[in-house]
Amino acid sequence: MSTLESTSAVVSGVVIIAVAVLIFMVPQSDQFQTPIAGAPGTGAVEPPPVQERQPFVVEQAVPTSQIPLVGIFEYAQGSVVSVRVHTPDDEENMFGAGSGFVYDTQGHIITNEHVISGATKITVTFLDGRSYNVGVIGTDVYTDIAVLKADLSAERLEPLNLGDSTKLRVGQPVAAIGNPFGLSGSMTTGIVSQLDRLLPTQRSDFSIPGIIQTDAPINPGNSGGPLLNHAAEVVGMNTAIQSTTGQFAGIGFAIPSKTILKIVPHLIAEGTYRHTWIGVSGIDIYPDLADALGLADSRGFLVSEVIDGSPADDAGIRGSTQTIDIDGIPTSVGGDIILAVDGIDVRKIDDILIHLQREKSVGDMMELTVLREGETYLVTLILEERPRVN
Repeated sequence: MSTLESTSAVVSGVVIIAVAVLIFMVPQSDQFQTPIAGAPGTGAVEPPPVQERQPFVVEQAVPTSQIPLVGIFEYAQGSVVSVRVHTPDDEENMFGAGSGFVYDTQGHIITNEHVISGATKITVTFLDGRSYNVGVIGTDVYTDIAVLKADLSAERLEPLNLGDSTKLRVGQPVAAIGNPFGLSGSMTTGIVSQLDRLLPTQRSDFSIPGIIQTDAPINPGNSGGPLLNHAAEVVGMNTAIQSTTGQFAGIGFAIPSKTILKIVPHLIAEGTYRHTWIGVSGIDIYPDLADALGLADSRGFLVSEVIDGSPADDAGIRGSTQTIDIDGIPTSVGGDIILAVDGIDVRKIDDILIHLQREKSVGDMMELTVLREGETYLVTLILEERPRVN
């Protein structure tokens, strides 16, 4: 069993993450082991010449004007800070530590919410040794984002540019800068290993959608530091590692810049962010469940429970009505199966959550395509604010 561990020095959590690995077998070209009938001198027609395979053209995924790694670090180093946190539980001058980066010239600094949670005092230190006490402007536990404020003049701040994480491609090179194990100003490199992961949070029952997976080494203390593309743009904020030892083992996670750009302005203006929700729980359709329900495809999300008073409840979405046995496991069935949201196909719950996070706000309408008792229906609901964590 693997554990998902926070990359701050003092916070950790546990989760099981299943990673599906797809192996594609490409057949080799047929090799003739015996003479071909119709070879020269036989009078038969010769086989046509083997056509040369055309090169595979990949659409440009990264800026054409890439900055060398040395240049990326030199450009970003003045904008990355170490974040030192004192809490009421501090003993013998022990403290939590993480990373952060400058967001704008008004003194706002971005880090992870779990890095500064419960802090009585927060100090940020720039790579040149300048240290400042900072205050908390806003936090969002659901996306693990926090905004700090340093009382500094604009000319002393060098904000990083935020790129578009939706343009990332698997295999694209990235670099992480932070303070692993308290070693300030450390930079590691790797690639984007996968996109749109679902990351369970440590302090709520909800998960963060759209997460970037990377193999750039991330260790305790990296939390809150930037993940940069080769144009030196922030495409993510490092937040967690999957490891059985507490140290990096090839899988790291980062909150996408698309989420940061949506959440942070609200945290600066209001101190909080109002997340949308539907108000259902259930399971993704898998092959055995699809067979049991007589479905042609194993796709969609089966609603097993609808929360009273939720948007789904108000719109008439139905939960499960019976339980059947599938391979010895009692499974709730009979509820609506969500096949699409706003015309976007739903393969699993991740697709719903990513759409809510990226495109929707409280008060928006959302159209669900649901399968109910063999018939397909369109159901419109009004999104409301997600209940807050106490």
